[in-house]
Amino acid sequence: MAGQRGGEPANYVSRLSAWADEHLTLVRNISTGMAIAGVILLAKSVKLTTKFTTAMEIPVEFIEKNVKLRGRLHRISERGLEIEHVPITLPIISSLQRRWNSDGLLLIRLAGVELTPDGTVWLKEEVKPPQMMWFQLLGRKDSALDCLVVVSKGRFSSICLNEEILRRGLGKTVRIDGLAHESQIYWKLHKRLLRAELKAVRKNKGIWKEETLIEKLKERIRNNRYMQKLKQFATWLSTRL
Repeated sequence: MAGQRGGEPANYVSRLSAWADEHLTLVRNISTGMAIAGVILLAKSVKLTTKFTTAMEIPVEFIEKNVKLRGRLHRISERGLEIEHVPITLPIISSLQRRWNSDGLLLIRLAGVELTPDGTVWLKEEVKPPQMMWFQLLGRKDSALDCLVVVSKGRFSSICLNEEILRRGLGKTVRIDGLAHESQIYWKLHKRLLRAELKAVRKNKGIWKEETLIEKLKERIRNNRYMQKLKQFATWLSTRL
């Protein structure tokens, strides 16, 4: 009896192994299904597959860790770039992801840059919908996100729009909202932006272009009070003749 009892566990294992061999396809399908479910749960838990449609939906941790997200440009206005967030897609559940995701655009501002009207015009000419771009989260204020925005320019090159605007003299460097002023990343990024701006200053580009002597004299004549009164008198005199 003792020998029979001792052999019962091994017998159960043998039966289970035999059943698994006979139903190998089913076992594989169950394993695959559990693996897929695990990937889905993990991705959703860290919001890798979540499509953000407003700035407030983005977790605080993403902004604190300066996470990079991908998006598709829809339009450019004086307020900033309106971008549709494109999350990571899992091929197996891509159709389900489209059902989960809702519509909405993120308002992105170029962090550390005070854009001029000419800068907005240049952006509209340089990047057009539906251009794909990466934006690194640096801060959030109200309904807008302050980011570094990078656009691909060919297969092996890309440009940072923040730096390019400053390099062309189409904006000025300002404080990077959202980052602690004493933090290492703040000064690292601020130095990058200042170097880009300095190139425009040295080359007299955009807003840093120096006026010629003739242009300065014309401006002074236009703003001279005596000349303005003289013009008014001449206008008044012509109406009397």
